[in-house]
Amino acid sequence: MIAPGAHGLRRGGPGEDFWQYRPAAQGDSARSIDWRRSARSDAQFVRDREAQTAQAVGLWISAGQGMGYSGSPDRPTKADRAHLLALALAMVLLRGGEKVGLLGQPARAGRVQADRLAERIVALRPQAGDDDAPVADHLRPNQRLVILSDFLDDPAWVDGLLARAAGMGVGGVLMQVLDPDEEVFPYNGAVLFRSLSGAIRHDSRDAGGLREAYLARLAERRDWLRRRAEGAGWHFGHHTTDHAPAVALSWLYQVLAG
Repeated sequence: MIAPGAHGLRRGGPGEDFWQYRPAAQGDSARSIDWRRSARSDAQFVRDREAQTAQAVGLWISAGQGMGYSGSPDRPTKADRAHLLALALAMVLLRGGEKVGLLGQPARAGRVQADRLAERIVALRPQAGDDDAPVADHLRPNQRLVILSDFLDDPAWVDGLLARAAGMGVGGVLMQVLDPDEEVFPYNGAVLFRSLSGAIRHDSRDAGGLREAYLARLAERRDWLRRRAEGAGWHFGHHTTDHAPAVALSWLYQVLAG
């Protein structure tokens, strides 16, 4: 599980975890001396703790038109589910003392930030086109980044983002969010396919005949994303909107500890 709140900096300083023993020096109070350790030698020793800092986590949610898709009125759109996951993850991390923010905005801790993030996530709106990508210039050194997208548009930006992240010590997660119809391609007969923006259209007379090729392309895309993520020291996961969001939330929470 993720260790919420404080994270070790591998040096002495304020914190809760033991770092090392060092010989007592001028200025150390009697209270700071570890008398049990000192009793085993002729010198007095101080028990240093490891300096710790809150982890900064950035969240990015695709605003491409395709994220507004749902194959059934009984299911949320991909965007709605991604917003829910981002908000729930932010609340859990903030409760643990983490600093959290949307990518490109300051990451802060505390109750006020929880309210601010809730307002900003609820206010997110789709953009005009199908494609969307995070701005690599918004990355900050040593942060963790959670990317929520369907990754069905041109994925060329993924390589550039991960290369930039690797150079800055940024780790993170790619989470693909899909509708179950996009997972199984249940269509048959004559079907007009079009993107939600209307920019892409395909009129098929035999949609069922496309199923095998579609599923192969989806598996290929998913494998490509997984290999890119693992090659950069990131994690890749996927979630469908007919599954319980708690499962995806638990997975995101755990892999951020990696």
